Amino acid sequence: MKHSEFNQFCEALAASTYVMQWGGSHVWKVAGKVFAIGFTAKNGDPAFTFKTSPLNYEFLKNNDGYHPAPYFASRGMKWIQQIETSGRLDEELTYYLSESHRIVASGLSKKKQTELGLLLK
Repeated sequence: MKHSEFNQFCEALAASTYVMQWGGSHVWKVAGKVFAIGFTAKNGDPAFTFKTSPLNYEFLKNNDGYHPAPYFASRGMKWIQQIETSGRLDEELTYYLSESHRIVASGLSKKKQTELGLLLK
């Protein structure tokens, strides 16, 4: 997946907002809370970081194409970085980005979720 595809996908998720920060990273948030980060790795390839459930974290942390996200995982957070971006894992990435958005949004208050259209009354 390329950054343009990543940004297009994240933009389509409900109540998502975009900011470029942290040295040119594409940062996606819901209600000011980060759910996905796209950046250029040292080798020049795109890489993507997202929040996961504890179960998905355990599954992905040693899986080919993924590793625990530096800075986040080292602080005990369940964040994974996809480093295989040749297209082979694009379908998985869209699932995990959607899940990350859902996890972050579900941590918001019910009032905030309702205001953002994330929770039906």
